[in-house]
Amino acid sequence: MTETWGPGDGGILRLPSGRLVRGRGLHHPQPEGAEPVFGVYLLGRPAPAVTWEARWLRWPDFRLPADREEARRVLAEAWARAATERVEIACGGGIGRTGTALACLAVLDGVPAGEAVAYVREHYHRRAVETPWQRRYVRTFAPAAKAPPSGGR
Repeated sequence: MTETWGPGDGGILRLPSGRLVRGRGLHHPQPEGAEPVFGVYLLGRPAPAVTWEARWLRWPDFRLPADREEARRVLAEAWARAATERVEIACGGGIGRTGTALACLAVLDGVPAGEAVAYVREHYHRRAVETPWQRRYVRTFAPAAKAPPSGGR
């Protein structure tokens, strides 16, 4: 059973594949309607408890994730789960870190890394991805390396 967001729900970014991901700021009230099935919270300290499955990435305001490999893994999981589940990405304000993470999801979805910030600014929030180093992070973002195929030569 598919449990994704409705296209009219607030804060939704539609990726080119059709996946829907909600971005939001935790300093704002939670939107009405369905709750996420999975959330990724980008904060400098542990995220508040929620009733759905969630991952916390240590990501201080205006900065980059503390562990970039873990960020790749968690964002890849969020992207994969967005195909069939309501996935939410959130930071304090819902613009800088959230926009950066959404741009990384756009890269995973096939948007060229050099165009991902513009894509998120057009389809999510015009000020998404706030700092030069966040923009550079998106431009250099790549999926986690895949294991080489096993077997013969």
